[in-house]
Amino acid sequence: MSVSGKENERPVNCLSFFSGAMGLDLGLEKAGISTLLACEIDKASRKTISANRPEIALIGDIRDYSAEQVLAAACLRAGDVDIMVGGPPCQSFSSAGKRQGFNDERGNVFLTYIDRIIEIQPKFAIIENVRGLLSAALAHTPHQLRNKDNYKMSVDEVRGSALLYAIEKLKQAGYGLSFNLYNSANFGSPQKRERVVIICARDGLQLPYLNPTHSEHGDYGLPKWKTLKDAINSLGNVEHEFVTFPEKRLRFYRLLSDGQNWRNLPIELQREALGKSFYAGGGKTGFFRRIAWDKPCPTLVTHPAMPATDLCHPDELRPLSVQEYKRIQEFPDGWKVEGGKIDKYKQIGNAVPVSLGYAVGRLVVNAMNGQYEQPPENFPFSRYKHTDHESWKFAVFAEQEKMKNQMINSTQMELFA
Repeated sequence: MSVSGKENERPVNCLSFFSGAMGLDLGLEKAGISTLLACEIDKASRKTISANRPEIALIGDIRDYSAEQVLAAACLRAGDVDIMVGGPPCQSFSSAGKRQGFNDERGNVFLTYIDRIIEIQPKFAIIENVRGLLSAALAHTPHQLRNKDNYKMSVDEVRGSALLYAIEKLKQAGYGLSFNLYNSANFGSPQKRERVVIICARDGLQLPYLNPTHSEHGDYGLPKWKTLKDAINSLGNVEHEFVTFPEKRLRFYRLLSDGQNWRNLPIELQREALGKSFYAGGGKTGFFRRIAWDKPCPTLVTHPAMPATDLCHPDELRPLSVQEYKRIQEFPDGWKVEGGKIDKYKQIGNAVPVSLGYAVGRLVVNAMNGQYEQPPENFPFSRYKHTDHESWKFAVFAEQEKMKNQMINSTQMELFA
């Protein structure tokens, strides 16, 4: 794929940030996009990038590089960048963390990435992140301080205000944007991994949502989701690299078959297996979980043997291996993932599935050629509501308006007290 309109046609270029093991970049490459620069701070990931793509420029912490330095490293001039892609560290927005949002240093890296987009002015910019980004707040007050009598919640603490702030910055710079929460299984991945993908266009256009290639039940004239068996059954007798479960947990796994979890144990063993967690709230579906052969894999995590997020092989008494992780995330078998065993799990577990990256690249390349494919009407991109940019925006505005009215009423009550 190339960009014309100049004296000589040239390939579509891309600058990649928070590149990790380059899952997103591999998907873009399949769509004909050439990555010229990677930006990554993690040592093991940097080794992975160098081992597989030694020809591209590699820089470190995004905060250490101005827009001019980034362009110089990529041997590009301002205005020549076609695409910028990046998935800033997600712990600040993850529902599994403390949800500090932009109060967290990693959240500030998110804003640094937004600033670089505005300064470099690529034709298109891609922002990928976890679902928690949709509900992250611009400001956060610890719960112990919220209980004080004089505490008043601000509009910046409303769920979704962090993303709203970033969106407004991009819009002020002239970018049109659209986003949704996408289940990667709808794009050919053998994994039910949900990620927010924001696509920004410098010309102010609002691009359509990604076009799915699969559906859960074969609806919309599409084939059914791919399964774990589709992904790993052909691995054969490779030498698997994996961490191990302790014996006290293997005792319960011996009683479970593929697709089962702790709920399939006798009630007395359920209590023993989960301990105090048995009495906690939530679905607890990640405890003692054997993956089903005939369904997509659950979201890969950065360690497959943690008690609350087990990813056990359907038949064998072990977690999924590094090699199986690679297949599920759709990395080529020959792709080198550097570092120790935990480093490898972390890099692959944090990656964007290649097929989702390809769907993003295809949409952008088509847009560059003036082609805009519309996805099937009312297609269920994820299991959650209010995750597309339109309905999400109205939900956030409604919550902010509600908060403003509460603040006005509170002030009036104080005046007349």
